[in-house]
Amino acid sequence: MLRALGSILALIALMAGAVDAQQSRSADRSDRKLMIVCSTTQVADFTRQVVGDRCQVHCILAPGADPHTYMPTPGDAQMTAKADLCIQNGWHLEGKNWMSTLAKDAGKPIVTCADGVQPIELETQGEKIRDPHTWLAPKNAAVYVNNIVRGVAKLDPANKADYEARAKLYLQQLRVLDSWIREQFNVIPPAKRILVTSHDAFNYFSQEYGFKNQAPVGWSTGSEVGAGMTPERFKAVVNSIRSFGVKAVFVETSVNPKLVREIAREAGVEVGGELYSDSMGPAGSAGESYIGMMRENVLTIILALK
Repeated sequence: MLRALGSILALIALMAGAVDAQQSRSADRSDRKLMIVCSTTQVADFTRQVVGDRCQVHCILAPGADPHTYMPTPGDAQMTAKADLCIQNGWHLEGKNWMSTLAKDAGKPIVTCADGVQPIELETQGEKIRDPHTWLAPKNAAVYVNNIVRGVAKLDPANKADYEARAKLYLQQLRVLDSWIREQFNVIPPAKRILVTSHDAFNYFSQEYGFKNQAPVGWSTGSEVGAGMTPERFKAVVNSIRSFGVKAVFVETSVNPKLVREIAREAGVEVGGELYSDSMGPAGSAGESYIGMMRENVLTIILALK
């Protein structure tokens, strides 16, 4: 009798332990934050604005890195394998589609932020492509935010209202940013609104705010500036800049300014400053957020061109 009672008590204890373990695992799953892996710093910033602290947001690219030339690492693949959702800019900004390849290889869903933007088409090597630098117009950044909300809400429908509420506030901030930019640029006469940059990143920005965007012949971006710079190429760049009739040119934060300063000096123009384009600034800098980078770009342009 006592032996049978002991067996029953042991069975009850075992079952109770199993229930506790199952409840513990369920609690762990419910407490675990969803993990989102983003390709670029801008995409990661938009995502954090939407999800707040509810999700873990990781960015593959570091501030200052060039998405066009980036080569994914084994660490990137391992991080993507742990993700619940991947988010990219798209339209080949991520050179050779490295973000979508990482997501596909890991079997993860992916959101393409640029989908839904009215594209500007560029011609390269006889082929028309969509310019991927769409976020440099705040109205297009709003499209990114809405795409992110839909993607995250699909993954986590229980918290859809939470994501939409955050997005509503941030979209209002983007509208204020757009109004502020238009007001600031009123100090630059239309005839002086010529934006000469190191590559065609500012087409959407220029279209939105009445600038003529120019990229000098022979001028390139990132680590390519200076690579193979022959005397003939140097002369072509200088003559190209002179033909625009501007007093200042701009480089991007990922570009070594030494050669650019030499070219600008030869062309008789100033380097108006560095602009954030494919990447935001590092943590602690004025350009560490999307709104911050846009604000700093506008003030840099005004100081050089007004």
